[in-house]
Amino acid sequence: MFKKPWLALFLIFSISSAALHAQADATDDATGQTTAPDAAKTGDSVGNNRFWQATLAGGHYMVALDRIVSVSRHKYVLDGAVIVDEVNVDTVGAALVRFYFISPITDGIRSNAVTELADRGKELLDKAAQRGGTEIQNMVVKKYPETTHAKMIEYRLLSESDLNSLYNSVRNAWESGKGRKFATATK
Repeated sequence: MFKKPWLALFLIFSISSAALHAQADATDDATGQTTAPDAAKTGDSVGNNRFWQATLAGGHYMVALDRIVSVSRHKYVLDGAVIVDEVNVDTVGAALVRFYFISPITDGIRSNAVTELADRGKELLDKAAQRGGTEIQNMVVKKYPETTHAKMIEYRLLSESDLNSLYNSVRNAWESGKGRKFATATK
């Protein structure tokens, strides 16, 4: 069916991430903060005034607030199969950090067949991770050499609400000049 086995693996991996988030986010108009059922699992707290820190399943990132040049967020379609929702933090240093959440392009289409496919993909990934002793669902997806970038730091988040919370945390820390510590539930 697929000409390239990596594309098939990427599609299964991407589709399974849809099963990891169940509900859309809601925004509290008074604070601008994102709230979701799993938001309580994600922590954003006051940190050292000079730094913004993120502790995620894929590792830890820390940057001095006065070294941040820009904070951005955008979505794009990758290979016509998945939607990538991405937060970038550009710094004065040589490295760019990317935090992203992947969802299948079919998320807008809710049908039994799509739901069953996403559930089956997640099941296959979970079994493969158990056999291999890895947390593959937390790993960054790269395809050599196209997506292997020098000086690129990447983290994959498993829920859109975590990405929303992360974006709000880094943006608020940068705008206010007050340090923050952000952490997801799975570290």
